[in-house]
Amino acid sequence: MTGATSGASGTEAGTVVIDGAYIATVGGAEYAAGHIVAENGRITRVGSGAAPDVPGARRIDGRGCVATPGLVNTHNHLYQWATQGLFADGTLFEWLVGSYEIWHRLDAEVVSGTTTAGTAWLALSGCTTASDHHYIYPAGRGDIAAAEVEAARRVGVRLDLARGSMDRGHSQGGLPPDTVVETLQGALEGTAAAIDAHHDPAPESMTRVAVAPCSPFSVSSELMRGAAELARAKGVRLHTHLAETLDEEEKCAAEFGCTPVEYAEKLGWLGEDVWFAHAVHLSDAAIARIAETGTGVAHCPTSNARLGAGICRTTELLAAGAPVGLGVDGPASSELTPLAGEMHQALLMARARKGPQALTARQALHMATLGGARVLGRQDELGSLEQGKLADIALWRIDGFGYDVIDDPVVALTFGPVPPLERLLVGGRTVVERGELRTVSHGEAAEAGRAAHRRLTQEVSR
Repeated sequence: MTGATSGASGTEAGTVVIDGAYIATVGGAEYAAGHIVAENGRITRVGSGAAPDVPGARRIDGRGCVATPGLVNTHNHLYQWATQGLFADGTLFEWLVGSYEIWHRLDAEVVSGTTTAGTAWLALSGCTTASDHHYIYPAGRGDIAAAEVEAARRVGVRLDLARGSMDRGHSQGGLPPDTVVETLQGALEGTAAAIDAHHDPAPESMTRVAVAPCSPFSVSSELMRGAAELARAKGVRLHTHLAETLDEEEKCAAEFGCTPVEYAEKLGWLGEDVWFAHAVHLSDAAIARIAETGTGVAHCPTSNARLGAGICRTTELLAAGAPVGLGVDGPASSELTPLAGEMHQALLMARARKGPQALTARQALHMATLGGARVLGRQDELGSLEQGKLADIALWRIDGFGYDVIDDPVVALTFGPVPPLERLLVGGRTVVERGELRTVSHGEAAEAGRAAHRRLTQEVSR
């Protein structure tokens, strides 16, 4: 069996050489039998042919594999790991109403467990950077943001913590119960505190923080405006759900007299520092405005299908030049979805709408890597295999049964089931090796998720 390594297989970065793999750099050349050299967490060389001899390097035999950039997850709700499989036949609003009755009991211990399990699952599907939209912060239940940051750091995945908030409970015409929302001042102060405590703007950062009020049906216009002002004063990005369902569009029309995108623009929520989750129901005019302003979109095909929300118009968004990345969304609306599998889902959804030329294998890979990095504002650091970029690399085995008769490695990666993950490097450090976690163990990650589920459901039963 190929894929053996020499040298240490732990998590130290040092110098790493990948040799003999098919290299899909994304956005540049592809090499049928190429090499990658990384030193101290950054790529120093990518090219065709055999790798140079680098004394003391950790060498990885890439024969039979395709190397891609580590995948970038642009939208998730890790806390939902504990509530998978519930309200299986509900619409988005029905699913939310039922779920809020459980989620408002979240605490730091639950979030530590769900983050451990969720980021481990993402790593096992090739993810090296994950944006997590967490918007439930019950008072008196510990430092939830700190628990999440620490858990992701232990697993070894870069975390983009989209510090969410809600201030519009049921009594104010919002969807969530009053027990789960913050005050306007509390939401802004809590978000500012998370930025001050955890945001690291350095290029190699393992933790970034974004300002992320939840959605128009759970957030006041005052919080939306205040969030935009806060983010720009702090120099961080803005994120929210938008245009996910027809219910939302109808609610915006009835309450604000405009579409969700028009409402967002009135509040200062279009621009290169903004990205929206889902963006399923967009008119041609909305797509043009999103593209003109450089606003990003996190496409979550499996969740949109699971909830019956519709299909994002990715073909039109990409043609217009909008930044589009992929997201798995929350595990409770996208059960056990691997990030790599969203490339396949995105292909199918686009082609179901627009035919077999709607989205190619390489476009799907681009959305999962460089497209996602652009959405998160990290395209200069992540998303492609280029000299100077961070050594976030996924190595997929495509020489096994079934994959070995597909001549195009990128088609093999995206058209069928997710291939085995031979190696995952984050900043040159091994996080996954031959399908096994090398930071926390499989057993530890699984038990953390089970314990979070038990704790949350026991809280509900009290």
